[in-house]
Amino acid sequence: MSDSAFDYDLFVIGGGSGGVRAARIASLYGARVALAEEYRYGGKCVIRGCVPKKLLVYASHFPDLFEDARGFGWSVGETSFDWSSMINHKDTEIDRLDDIYKSNLEKAGVTLFKTRAEIEGPNEVRLLTEDRTVRAKTILIATGATPVIDKELPGHEHVITSNEAFHLDKLPESIVIAGAGYIAVEFAGIFNGLGVDTTVIYRRGNILRGFDEDLRCHLRDEMIKKGIKFVFDDVFTRITRMDDGKLCGRTSVGEDLVADQIMFAIGRGANTKGLGLEKVGIETRRNGSIPVSADSQTSCPSIYAVGDVTDRANLTPVAIREGHAFADSLFGNNPRTVDHSLIPTAVFSQPELGTVGMTEEQARAECPNLDIYKTDFRAMKHAFPGRDERMLMKILVNADTDKVLGVHLCGEGSGELIQAIGIAVGMGATKADFDRTIAVHPTAAEELVTMRAPTERIRAVDNPDNMLDVGLTPRG
Repeated sequence: MSDSAFDYDLFVIGGGSGGVRAARIASLYGARVALAEEYRYGGKCVIRGCVPKKLLVYASHFPDLFEDARGFGWSVGETSFDWSSMINHKDTEIDRLDDIYKSNLEKAGVTLFKTRAEIEGPNEVRLLTEDRTVRAKTILIATGATPVIDKELPGHEHVITSNEAFHLDKLPESIVIAGAGYIAVEFAGIFNGLGVDTTVIYRRGNILRGFDEDLRCHLRDEMIKKGIKFVFDDVFTRITRMDDGKLCGRTSVGEDLVADQIMFAIGRGANTKGLGLEKVGIETRRNGSIPVSADSQTSCPSIYAVGDVTDRANLTPVAIREGHAFADSLFGNNPRTVDHSLIPTAVFSQPELGTVGMTEEQARAECPNLDIYKTDFRAMKHAFPGRDERMLMKILVNADTDKVLGVHLCGEGSGELIQAIGIAVGMGATKADFDRTIAVHPTAAEELVTMRAPTERIRAVDNPDNMLDVGLTPRG
């Protein structure tokens, strides 16, 4: 069938970061592009994720800043926080960003539809609001993911997710957060920083599963110092609304956790329900995500998918990169794929994390001879006013090649630092490269280039049992 038989060369379902980037780039290459979004442009990150969350993180820092100011000679008077004012300012900024995304799409020549869109066939998309079907040579699914709530849990209708947390009428006096991933620890820091009595409950024994163990333990201990309470190895079995309006969460060990709000941050599921994938033979994983090839193609050759809906690396910059690579490959005569193996990332917890490369557990499994460099110190900024907050820095090095395998940070500025460190690690930097870099003094970051002696040396020949711990056969 010739291209003239199609209404569009590309139809994008979803106006989040990945879909918007793909649509813009494809249109700039000369393709006829349309995009359907049923809510707002910008997706989870801009509307209900990274951007508004970071604004709330900034707001929650001020109590500590006011307190520390006295140590630097400032006299801070009476302070107060207005939740409604903060939320209104946040909404104004989100409106501005929504307009920018829409404007950029229109300037690029993309046709926009404010409607839910569903797949009718390999080249057909149904626009529900307009009650009509359009034809496209290629369809791109970029519908993202949505917060998961256990619908089998009695009383689940009383809880909120991160979506609702951005629109609360008032700041609660107390909150219990279920979960211990990115979103849970970030919101725990936000609410705690704003003076809310904050508890985190999690079914396992530590926060941030999948991160380096030292990083996990360090952050947990720092959060406890700040007054955040943790309930580990436990889950809710029932949630009820009490006569005074508070919520009571009964746990599996019989404990009652009472709070003004209970928030679920137990994960996100791919937003594919009702999308019509079964009509084109696309099967999804248990969490609803769509399996794709390295070039983002689904099992239906004319349909592709990018971003969180594929559950590869659920980060906004990754979705943007995937969308751009898709458009370059199909419409820009520049075939390329995205390397998901080395992604620097930050968690805007308090204190924040930055990480890139292998965790120690992964490095031990991959590398029989490993050098670990680690330091734990109180940064100058915190030492002067006497704040009991410590910074962790950790570098993992292949002892045979001197190549840096992973860098893990916990402390103020870690998110900014890890972006630059990610460039170095991605280029294959060695520990010698770090060592010969002159320190910037006085900074916390200088510790990255002044750690000379390993704090731990792991050698397979000296300790073959170490390799057995990770399920490998000892070498040599």
